[in-house]
Amino acid sequence: MRTMMRRALATVVMAVCLASTAMADNADWSQPTKPFRVVGNIYYVGTKGLSAYLITSGREAILLDGTLKSTASLVEGNIAVLGFKLSDVKIIVTSHAHFDHVAGVAQIKRDSGAKLYAIAADRWALENGLHDGETTYKRGTFPPVKVDHVLADGDVVTLGDVSMKATLTPGHTPGCTTWSTSVTEAGRALKVVFPCSVTVAGNKLFGNRRYPGIVADFEVSFDRLAGMKADVVLPAHPEFADILGRAGRRDAGEKDAFVDPGLLSQIVEKSRAAFKKEVARQKARQ
Repeated sequence: MRTMMRRALATVVMAVCLASTAMADNADWSQPTKPFRVVGNIYYVGTKGLSAYLITSGREAILLDGTLKSTASLVEGNIAVLGFKLSDVKIIVTSHAHFDHVAGVAQIKRDSGAKLYAIAADRWALENGLHDGETTYKRGTFPPVKVDHVLADGDVVTLGDVSMKATLTPGHTPGCTTWSTSVTEAGRALKVVFPCSVTVAGNKLFGNRRYPGIVADFEVSFDRLAGMKADVVLPAHPEFADILGRAGRRDAGEKDAFVDPGLLSQIVEKSRAAFKKEVARQKARQ
């Protein structure tokens, strides 16, 4: 099973890393899926192909990512299905300022009254509704949204008894943010990491005038992520960790389906290898 999962992960990572297909909307991104509890106080409220996570503290919550503009209402509906009011969402945080993860944030922020916290390097993109950096596809746009609280690398966002640490892992975007927290599941403490994507996905690695340090940033981020420990990995694209498949296995009786201490290092290893291939490919075309 583990070998099959590693092969599947390698396939997913390679496909995303080499996909310079204009960040085209994927059918799974808009497909509804029922919300579910992942571990502890963390719930999945996204779509089949785009993650959004609700991290709760009593009746209040932090929302991580908002998916597409067209699926913001699906996220809001999933929150309601779990028994929460939209106004229970007090804080919204983001993984990175690409339309497939933040285009729905403006609506959810407006409807909930929540405050948006984001790392400084992604503030411009969020508030201008435009992907930062140069890409091999037309730069994606999304509804601009005001950042209420600007974060620095290492800052901790707290709501009630929940604390989420922001670790800057740039490259995919200048402000790509890996979030981490701890939960308790069946009396056991678990470290949870929400890694920001380390895939190239159409970024120009050479001659990128808006983001000249992109290659160096990617390399730093691989090292930072490789040094992190995670019992549970929850990425912005659920297929990277087979989130929906794990939910199905857990519901079928595999109680530790989400616990996989080696998964983060596997993702980093495969992504780093794919990145090196993409560096060589783009360098050869200069």
